[in-house]
Amino acid sequence: MKLKNFVNIMKNPREYFQKNKYKNSDTSDLVINAQSGDNLAMDELIRRYESYIYMRLYQLDPQNENIKDLMQDVMLRVARSLKSLKNPKRFQSWLSQIITNIFFDELRKKRRKMNTVSIDSFFSEEEENSKNEKELECPKDSPDKCSEASEMQRIIRRAISELEEPYRAAIVLRELQGFSYDEIANATGASVGTVKSRIARARQKLQTKLKDYLQ
Repeated sequence: MKLKNFVNIMKNPREYFQKNKYKNSDTSDLVINAQSGDNLAMDELIRRYESYIYMRLYQLDPQNENIKDLMQDVMLRVARSLKSLKNPKRFQSWLSQIITNIFFDELRKKRRKMNTVSIDSFFSEEEENSKNEKELECPKDSPDKCSEASEMQRIIRRAISELEEPYRAAIVLRELQGFSYDEIANATGASVGTVKSRIARARQKLQTKLKDYLQ
């Protein structure tokens, strides 16, 4: 043992042994103990996977300047949700899904701010009524065209809001938010094939709903 480590032990042996209690434990044991409320096990679990969390977030977006903030969000989600993990041996894949979900949650927030119409406005009649007048800037010389465009926008929004949730989410993320098929798959937990199928089906449903307006 190095002299420096020995000195640290002698200064506060109880604290030292507490911090190193789970140093050699495997992940499954850490998860089980953390789920039972052992804060030392939770601390060791987070410490052990801190680099992994950073690496996964970096892989998703190397240019992201908020990786440290996202890491904190991931760690908080892990601490709050760990008891829901049924199989401790699947901790890393469970953690990976949390990282992906938080990353795309943040991405959606950013894209909402960039768009004139937020994704939520397609799901809320109250927001629809309050935002309609702000979404279009009507040229003074063509108020009729602006009125028609505004009405069409309201009709399309209504048609989208009436879609079943899986189809509605897929079509909004793809057509309105500009997400790729892979991004939608990661965000919704569905396969890419399922995402493509839902989008195609959503388009068919919308065409049927809007056929009287598209002639």
